[in-house]
Amino acid sequence: MSRHYGVSLAVVREALVRLVGEGLAERLTNRGFAVPAFSDHRWQQIGEARRTIEPIVLRMSIERGDIAWEGDVRATHHRLARTPVFTPEGGEYYEEWAGAHRVFHRTLLQGCDNPVLLETFDRMWVASELARRWSAHRDPGRDGIDEHRRLEQAALARDPDTATLTRHLTLTTAALADGISDNPASRSEANRTK
Repeated sequence: MSRHYGVSLAVVREALVRLVGEGLAERLTNRGFAVPAFSDHRWQQIGEARRTIEPIVLRMSIERGDIAWEGDVRATHHRLARTPVFTPEGGEYYEEWAGAHRVFHRTLLQGCDNPVLLETFDRMWVASELARRWSAHRDPGRDGIDEHRRLEQAALARDPDTATLTRHLTLTTAALADGISDNPASRSEANRTK
């Protein structure tokens, strides 16, 4: 790899160590590095952390956000809703959608006006990016457009009780859980038990 990119082995090692720190790779004792498996317990832990922290931050954001925040929520949702999730050519995860998705979620939380909480969100988001991509492929029938629309509406209505961020995050990790198939009936059953 170092020869391919024209950099030293130390540079490659440092990049891999950073990826481990962000949860995007794991270090294997005496074997190097690997991308974590989608069924890895770590993804479930990251999902649990996000389901615990982000709804609280969203509630704070809804309570503290100003009119400029409302405009940003509307604008970022508009961009997200108009961007396809997968490329038309090969069904690859569309990078523009990934960016719009992150910006929308961060904007929802930005009204909390707490940089420490937003930094925590940023770290968890990076750590969960692979899981989110795998989840999208494992559950292609999921109606993310409607989920995001409901989040936008609840935030703009200043209604933290109907802002269904916990359910939204649960559906992502549920698609990665062992035993969840691509069958919509089993997805529904899994969603009821989560």
